[in-house]
Amino acid sequence: MVKKTVLSLSLISILLGGCTIASAPTPSETSASVSDADLEAAYDAYQAVLETYVDADGLVDYVALQQNRGQLDQFNGAIAVVSDDTYNSWTEADQIAFWVNAYNSLTLASIIDQEPIRDIKDIVGVWRIRQHPIQGQSKTLDNIEHQTLRVDFNEPRIHAALVCAAISCPLLRNEPFRGENLDAQLEDQVQTFLAKADGFRIDQAEGKVYLSTIFQWFGEDWIPTYGVDSGFAGNASEQAVLNFISNYVSAEEKAYLEAGDYQIIYLDYDWSLNVQS
Repeated sequence: MVKKTVLSLSLISILLGGCTIASAPTPSETSASVSDADLEAAYDAYQAVLETYVDADGLVDYVALQQNRGQLDQFNGAIAVVSDDTYNSWTEADQIAFWVNAYNSLTLASIIDQEPIRDIKDIVGVWRIRQHPIQGQSKTLDNIEHQTLRVDFNEPRIHAALVCAAISCPLLRNEPFRGENLDAQLEDQVQTFLAKADGFRIDQAEGKVYLSTIFQWFGEDWIPTYGVDSGFAGNASEQAVLNFISNYVSAEEKAYLEAGDYQIIYLDYDWSLNVQS
């Protein structure tokens, strides 16, 4: 019986091995804590990655990054060993920036870890199984987004900053998020995302408002700050989302959204890799 159990566990490990490999040493393999100077150097390295391999349209040169991944690995190695004392000393904005950067950088690593490089949905377990060492823990990408960012912070604008390597995602910024600049960076991300054809648009002639599916998936995140009792079309989540969006449109479009006389349509999500052609 024992031999059969060991064999079964070994087989499971082999089957899942390709999607559970961490992109840096696991927390149990190191007890070191990154110094402030080394963490700052790692942020500089990550900025160099974004400046070098991400273009103005948020598309990534994954092939070149795969061949020159040292600076990305430097950043991911540093965030793996940030101590609790260091993390707890940061402002909320610093903490949000940390997790958003971690999600985006670990997504980049998840793509270039594949040979050949392929669309993110073709990577088995990329969101829920593949473990990454971060802040002395092991987390999946879903853990970072759904159990940390969405739970610990009331900041729905993160959904315009988290980039899952797909065309319909928000654009990947060519600089890291920083606590001292976070509000301005998130505002810019929202405006850029809403300007995308697959982000948001109004067609008054058709009586339709088109929204990214991101707003359907995570609409509840806007309710605490932007929930309303009247005006706007849709259910409670949709009304909150449209109330939020109304702050980024013209006065005429804001009045149209508030009137609520339109149909909400969710746009198809393009999961193709956000790769430079």
